[in-house]
Amino acid sequence: MMRNVAIIQARIGSTRFPAKVLADLCGKPMLVHVIERVALAETLDAVVVATTTEPEDDAVADLAIAYGAGVTRGSVDDVLSRYVLAAREHDADVVVRVTSDSPLVDPELVDRLVRMRASTDADYASNELPPTYPQGYDLEALTTDCLQRLDVESVLGFHREHVTARLREHPDEYRVANMVSERDLSGIRLTVDVPADLERVRAILTALPPQPPPNLAAVVAYFESDATLQDQSGLPSRDERYRAQRDRALRGDAQ
Repeated sequence: MMRNVAIIQARIGSTRFPAKVLADLCGKPMLVHVIERVALAETLDAVVVATTTEPEDDAVADLAIAYGAGVTRGSVDDVLSRYVLAAREHDADVVVRVTSDSPLVDPELVDRLVRMRASTDADYASNELPPTYPQGYDLEALTTDCLQRLDVESVLGFHREHVTARLREHPDEYRVANMVSERDLSGIRLTVDVPADLERVRAILTALPPQPPPNLAAVVAYFESDATLQDQSGLPSRDERYRAQRDRALRGDAQ
């Protein structure tokens, strides 16, 4: 049996929203929402938080342990190496990549993606090639063999920060599978990148019953029913940081 391990990348440092992973969201830190939701997925054998070796991230590690997650600590900027280390330390055969800015992550989608990867024997499966789910529901599942290959092939700095960027730029070089939503929901922003995002997610969770945690359908239905949630003007676009770094590298300004 393949051992499926969810690895949640999380750290205190954040350019736009420092310490957002510890920000209060309806009575508990945002990271706890991510851990608890991912832990509900039936296909996972473990949930791990991959944070950094910086002293400020002691709080992240302590919180993860308190809520039953494993912990790996590694590089601040070389997030890919952090994932490789976490996969090795926690005996993963398949890594499910989750980011800590996704407090509404749906465990049903995690299960669907893990099963899709297994049934297609893909190196990499995601719902991002192209995205059809709301931003904040992005998920990836890849074999540790694929992760180790990326570790060798990803030589640019922004590829290592964004973990799977090289693969997503060259999907034809890998066996890939893409999970597609019945409706294109990619224009909905439910990630938490800036304080205004947290307010939007807080409003949704306050309005919906807390148990069981509202799934994608319930969240989208409420989002679409409240016009005040839908103004996303002035907010960062999807993958804005990655695209800026890529464009600089292509111009030769930075590696």
